[in-house]
Amino acid sequence: MSLWGHLENRYATERPRKLLALDGGGIRGVVTLQVLIRMEELLAKESGQGENFRLCNYFDYIGGTSTGAIIAAGLAIGKSARFLSDFYKEVGPAMFEKAFILRRLKHLYKSEPLTEKLKEVFGEDTRLDSDKLKCLLLVVTRNVSTDSPWPISSNPHAKYNAPQRPDRNTQIPLWQLVRASTAAPVFFPPEVVQWDPQDPTKAFLFEDGGLTPYNNPAFLIARMATHPAYKLSWPTGEKKLLVMSVGTGSAPSADADVYSGGKNAFSNLVSFPAALMYGAAVDQDINCRIIGRCIHGGEFDKELGRCETEIDREVGDLVDRCDPDPEDLGRQFTYARYNAELSTKWLKKRGLADVDPAKVAQLDSVDHIDDLVKVGRALAQEVKIEHFRLDHFRQFYQ
Repeated sequence: MSLWGHLENRYATERPRKLLALDGGGIRGVVTLQVLIRMEELLAKESGQGENFRLCNYFDYIGGTSTGAIIAAGLAIGKSARFLSDFYKEVGPAMFEKAFILRRLKHLYKSEPLTEKLKEVFGEDTRLDSDKLKCLLLVVTRNVSTDSPWPISSNPHAKYNAPQRPDRNTQIPLWQLVRASTAAPVFFPPEVVQWDPQDPTKAFLFEDGGLTPYNNPAFLIARMATHPAYKLSWPTGEKKLLVMSVGTGSAPSADADVYSGGKNAFSNLVSFPAALMYGAAVDQDINCRIIGRCIHGGEFDKELGRCETEIDREVGDLVDRCDPDPEDLGRQFTYARYNAELSTKWLKKRGLADVDPAKVAQLDSVDHIDDLVKVGRALAQEVKIEHFRLDHFRQFYQ
């Protein structure tokens, strides 16, 4: 009997595959969702499925870290991007509700509102092997107990998903895996997950997956989809594998006050996750642009002859602007990246001079959700139907 279960018809046959990777970034996931809404609209028209279309009907493997894990899990169980955007607008303030004053010495926000909302959206008993999942899902976590990244996939052939294992990943509730991926230090308390109910040594402590090298999980999901060690072994090639990556907005800045008297250990600690997330996201993006064939990596500036924001001054933007057909450069996959730069220059160019970049850059900027929506919609204009390369990646599912 196939381990694919209800997904047998979709995954048992070899065909071109499409991957979607979603960055971490707290409430800035609102930015990501506006890009996904744009993708949903374009692909709904192309698929002929209309309002019934969901991104899980197109993407074969969806992965996310932290806030990206919430969105990825929602998409994988068939929620629309628009539904998830409304969800973030409605419960964003609750997800970052201030903790009681005595508990704020350990963390800033209560975990309970987020936990209850995750159970409500995903179902308290939904697991990774549930029929609710319409496509493969990857959730990036960090196991504090082992001091290591734990990317957890619904791939039924993965080593730690074997049905005979008492500590298999697929028996953990989906809401709890997502909660584990979003447990940002200082902001939220860690999540304890009991992997094997009969073995107390298999209880592990988890923190935000953004504190791993995979806050941008694009290169990770490509590796897990193709390398034989992960037991999917999907074929590589520019016409066989499409990787699309969406960020939550980058805010690189030199902190001139880092050594000033106005800074203390606590204020530096609060800003640490954002700095780590930015550095990790850039590294993963560069890997994808070098190993893959990058067909989009930012808005093209005709005067500069390149993207308006270079990913790295030494290498430029690494975007291939040649007609991808008929020549094949022999890269491992086709790659597109969408991310906003939360800077005055980027915002002003898009008519968003009234948006304060310092305020929307915060991981907990719940008071500025409306501005984040504006940023996301401006970024979404970069998404073009040709980026999906439907000449090679047109397969849609119901």
